[in-house]
Parts: sequence; structure tokens; C-alpha cells
Amino acid sequence: MDYEVVFATLEKVCQDNISVFCGPSRLPHGTAVERLVTCVKQIQEHGRALEPVVTSFTAVYHHYDFDAQTPGNGYRTLVKVLEACLLHIIHKARYIASSYSNPFFRVDHNTSEMEAYCSALCQLRALLHLAQQLINDNDCGQLYSLQDKDLSRSFVQEYSSMHKACFYGRCLGFQYSPSIRPFLQTVVISMVSYGETYGKQQSGLGTAALSLLTSGKYVIDPELRGAEFERITQNLDMQFWKSFWNLTESGLLTVDRITDSFFLQVNFTMTVPPVTLRLPLASDPRLSVTVSPPIAHWGPGPVHMRLISYELREGQDSEELLVLSRAKPPPISTHLPWVQKQPRSPWLLIHFHGGGFVAQTSKSHENYLRSWSKELNVPVLSVDYSLSPEAPFPRALEECFYAYCWALNNCHLLGSTAERVCLAGDSAGGNLCITVSMKAISTGIRIPDGIMAAYPATLLTTDASPSRLLTLIDPLLPLGVLTKCINAYAGIDYQTVQPAMGSSTLSTLSRDTAMLLSDLTQGASNWIQSFLDPRRTSGRSLSRSSSQRQTETHMSNQASVPNSGAQLCYPQGFEPLRSESLAMVNPTSCPVIKNPFVSPLLAPNSMLKGLPPVHIVASALDALLDDSVMFAKKLRDMGQPVSLTVAKDLPHGFLSLYQLSKETDVAAEVCVARIREVFEQENPPHDLVEET
Repeated sequence: MDYEVVFATLEKVCQDNISVFCGPSRLPHGTAVERLVTCVKQIQEHGRALEPVVTSFTAVYHHYDFDAQTPGNGYRTLVKVLEACLLHIIHKARYIASSYSNPFFRVDHNTSEMEAYCSALCQLRALLHLAQQLINDNDCGQLYSLQDKDLSRSFVQEYSSMHKACFYGRCLGFQYSPSIRPFLQTVVISMVSYGETYGKQQSGLGTAALSLLTSGKYVIDPELRGAEFERITQNLDMQFWKSFWNLTESGLLTVDRITDSFFLQVNFTMTVPPVTLRLPLASDPRLSVTVSPPIAHWGPGPVHMRLISYELREGQDSEELLVLSRAKPPPISTHLPWVQKQPRSPWLLIHFHGGGFVAQTSKSHENYLRSWSKELNVPVLSVDYSLSPEAPFPRALEECFYAYCWALNNCHLLGSTAERVCLAGDSAGGNLCITVSMKAISTGIRIPDGIMAAYPATLLTTDASPSRLLTLIDPLLPLGVLTKCINAYAGIDYQTVQPAMGSSTLSTLSRDTAMLLSDLTQGASNWIQSFLDPRRTSGRSLSRSSSQRQTETHMSNQASVPNSGAQLCYPQGFEPLRSESLAMVNPTSCPVIKNPFVSPLLAPNSMLKGLPPVHIVASALDALLDDSVMFAKKLRDMGQPVSLTVAKDLPHGFLSLYQLSKETDVAAEVCVARIREVFEQENPPHDLVEET
């Protein structure tokens, strides 16, 4: 993209609009025209100030890529997001200049649109200035300020006071591909509606039903939606996020594919009891090592798993396996006359799901796991590890490692000979793939033949990086939510609660159905009342004076923000818009987050030496992008086999959006291709060990 052309075009369309509405034939649109002209002039000012900033980034951001063939890092992404914002503004400004004389032209609506993008442009300008300070303070090629804690604290402080609502109203999802935006709008509206009813003594399913009834006002009023989303993402507690994300267990927020589900021969959950395992040493199979069951926090306990297989294979219908099933009888298609049992596969895929270590299960990720089982023709074992904050580190790691060891010992029950074993996971699950492999190395047992980690979290801190700046605008991973997940996994506010045997979100939802009718009735009443009571719709005026109100409240907010550490300076005469309420972001300060088994990016080389080939599939529009880039660089510099692919125009969690758009399907196909590489490699790591 030629950014000189973009900025020249922006200047021209802004001048065209000013000429139209300030010329000799001024149109009688009153204050709306005045607002529009003021907004366009502000956009013009931002554009002129940003052009040299973008030029400075484009001159150096290639130094932060993994390699010349893999362009991708937080600096590139910030420029790309700015470009998307500018192109939206140019498109809207052209429309206004060409359509203002049309009798159906809605000046109020179009002015509100331009004001929203002007606010977004202002905040993006602030992010680019913050990113400039990162470039100045970090060594060339380094994306994180791992040593400058004052700078990281100042970034958290700045995030806490900056206005964010503009990114969740009219501008929602502007940085993503058009096919993704409707889904993101649905998620944000659902989240805001759910947040409004959360904690009002409704049942879990009742709250979800109530949310559907109260969501109408957030559809027709984007400013109200943005303001409410900012409030929710800043200050609601972890239990809200667990509750909302677990709605995916009910199928309300998932994209399902009936055909794959129908033809799937094996799909059942099971519980493996906590018994001591013995595994051969990788260096000398004649010797063995003992692997204890998970014990952290509440002592030995079982591990829950899900077995998925497109084909019915030998061992999968054995009594020894079926006795572990949590469903009676297990849903296996042995009774169908046309189902033929296949021999055991030489491959085995072990999966750890994402969800920030605090939410979701294998069911939330079942859609793409079914597809993987079919495309790769491989059994998939997905681990339902215990979740934080009830089960903080190291419980999840212990359970995943135990599941890996159990699968090696019992692969014959899973329909595999385990000649090739691949670990796969997304986000938190990608972290667990890496740390389970590290634990296998330290224990001395066979390591997996490879890892496919999608957008993994490799640094569980709030240290500043250019991609972490995206948490200001990310509808799926705001900084306030990210820090809540990190602190929960680290054990802050740890709650000693042992999970019930075989419990699931679906069973919880089923217990709530008795309250659904009353909740629906109350929800309908509240929804109607929200339109009748002007006090509950006062948020609609936010767009009219958003920029002015944010500027007026800046000084009072600044007084309430603690002044500590490094000072983040903006150019003279410029300040970002400030929020009317500060975000409560608790920086990650617990020593646990520096544990190499929590943040593998911080692990010494000696703990990473011997990892199998690691294939990372990251997203360019992900706040965790720099985690992937820096971890891949670290492995490469150590001489470890690693590959990095950066998917364009997709958010964090794109695997959960599988089959939602062409872009998500392409990214999911890349993940499948990387897993296939692991299975088809000629000399996997454990073979080399056995040969020596």
C-alpha cells in the first residue's frame, strides 16, 4: 500500500467536504453541518500529523518480522489498522461530498458516522505515538519491554484512562474482513445485553434469554452499545466472563456443521481415574519413570477427555475404554450395519482447548475438531482440563501432561498405534502444548513428534508490546479481560473449589430451564420499558458530543490516574480522548507468571532445547501476535525447528470462527497442513532418540 497516496487522498476528500459545506452555497442543515465541518477539520489535522509517523514505521518495521517471507508484527498491524480506518473515512467522505444534495441524504446519520471514525482515528494516533516510544526504548528487533517495568506500568495506566467506546459502536470491527464483522457485532451485542442482565438474580439460561430480549436497543443505538461495552470490558468480574464464554457450550454462539456431526462415528467424553502411570525413558526404553496423577490444590483427581474419530477404529469400542465413558451408553455407531471397523491409525492428535485458562471445554471447539478428524483421518483426544480461578496453575498443566502420558500408554484404546503423536491447541491451549512438551523433556519420557499452536499465549504478563496496544480496540481480547485471565491462572483470588465429577456447563444450563418462563416475561417487560423510560436511553446522546465530552473530562480524569514510572509523552497540542470512568486493570505482578511453565517465552534455552518441531499459526490482528513472533524467533535462534504463519485480517480465536468466512477457513486449512507435516515428517524426534 502506498501510504503517500492514502494520505493525499484523505487530504483531498476532507478539503472537498469543507468546500461543499463552507462554500458560498452553504446548505441549511444547521448544527449538523457545523459538527460535520468541525469533524472533517479534526480528521484533516490527524492525517497531517500521522503521515510522518507512518513513514517512520514503514522504514523500520521489517526488522521486527520473523523473517523476510513472514511479514508480521505489532508495528505492521498498527499501521494496517490505521490504514483500514483511513480507507473507511475516505469512503464515507466521498459519499458525503457526492450525495449531500440528494433529498434522502441523512446529514445527522452521516455526521455521527464521521464523528465516530474521527474519535477512532484520534485514539489510533495515540497508539502509534505509544508504539514510537516502544521502538525508541527497545533494542532493534525486540517487541517486548521485558526489562522496563515502569514503561509497562505506564502503558497499563494509559490504557485505563483512554476512551474505548468508539471502537465498539459504529466503528465495530472496521479492521477485520467484511465477512467477520457481522459475527463480531453479534458477539458484542450479546455480551452487552448479557452484561446488563448479569447478576440480577436470574438463572444462567434465563440470563441468556433475557439478553436476547434486551438486545434490540443495542442494535439500533451503536453509541449506547459502545459505552456499555466499554463499561463491561473494564470492570465486570471474572465470573461474568466465565459465564458468558461458556454460552458456547450451549450452542448459542457456535457455528455448527450438521453433516460432519452426522457422519462422525465416535464422539464421547470420558473420565480417566487418577492412577500412577509408568512410562519408558526416551533415552533408554528398558528403564521407566513414574508419572503421578495431578495433585495440585486439592490432591489426586480424575482427568476428563473427549475422544473424536471420523472412523470407528479397533480399540475404540473395547469394554476397557467404554467403561470410562461419562455417557451411558457411549455414543458409538457400532450398531449400524454399514459401519466397518478400521485398523488403528498410525497417528494420534492430542488437543488442548483455548479459553484463557478460565472457560470453555472440548465441546466449544468440537466443530473444527470434527473437521480435523475427517480431513486427517486421525483419532482426536481433546482434554477438558480444570479451569481457573478455581484451579490455577499448575493444575491444568498437570492434567494435560497426565492425559498425554495416559494416551501414550493407552493409544491402542484410542484407535491409534501412536507412531506419530502431535499436540495441537489454540491460545491457552497452545501454551499448554508447549509446556506439556517441556515437561516431557524434563521428565525424560518420549516427547511429541510436533506441535501446532494457534495464536498461543507465551508471555502471561502485561508487559508492553505493539500488538498488546491492540487490546484497546479488540472486541474479543481487551486488556482488562486479558489481565483477569492471567491473574486467575496465576492464582490471584484463588478459590478452593473442587470440580464435581462429570459436571458440565450443559448440565448447569439444564437445571435453569425451570426459571426460563418467568425470566422471559420479566425480560420482555424490561425491554419495552427501556424504550419508554428516557433515563435508560440517555446514552444515545453520546455520539453527538463524544469528542467534546471526552476532552472536557480529560483534566479531571488525569487527576485521578496515579502518576508513577515512565512518562508517556504525546506531541504538543495532542491528547487522546479519555474515558469518563477508569478501567480497573490489575497489572500482573504475581511471581508465578515468570515461571517458565507459565510463560515459556521467559524459559531459559536449556528448558526449550529438545522441543519437537513447533508450528505456530498466528493472526495479524491479534493482541498476542508478538507472543508468537518473539517465541518463534527465540526457538529459531536456538537452532530449534520452528515455523510461523501469520494469517491476515483475522482476530484472536479464529479457529472458533471456522466455516464463518473464507478467511477463517483458509487459516484453519493452514493449521491442518501444519499438523499433517508433523505426521508425515520422515524423522520425528523420538525416532532419532531411539536410533542413538
